[in-house]
Amino acid sequence: MPSMQKNPLLERSERMKVGSGPQRGAVLYCDGASSGNPGKSGIGAVLTFGDKTYEISENIGIATNNIAEYTALIKGLSRAKTLKVEKLSIFLDSELVVRQVEGIYKVKNEKLKELYQDVVAHLRFFKDYSIEHIPRELNKKADALARKAVKTAG
Repeated sequence: MPSMQKNPLLERSERMKVGSGPQRGAVLYCDGASSGNPGKSGIGAVLTFGDKTYEISENIGIATNNIAEYTALIKGLSRAKTLKVEKLSIFLDSELVVRQVEGIYKVKNEKLKELYQDVVAHLRFFKDYSIEHIPRELNKKADALARKAVKTAG
């Protein structure tokens, strides 16, 4: 019988006391999807802040999967900024995006460099943040929102 993995959302939320106290903490899950690479693409993000959950599901036209992943993160960060989140825990199933944001991997693709710079600019807004790569199974809601957006492409 496989061992149960702890849900990072619950662990982080409990530690941060999401949306309460002097630090207004939130949790963000993001995902991008592409039907073809490049192909019709969509983004999904789930932001939990206080007792509210905000969902983003948008078609972004023709793009690569990596562009969709970055775009989902940017949209999620933008929503968190709008809500004046101060402390943010970010979870993605894209190891590439997470490692690039952490500075472990270099960003070589010119289009991704632009998106990376946008992410860095957004992250400066937050007093504190963390970003973590998670297995796809722990990112189901954001994944479903991204896939739904791909299907709504015209």
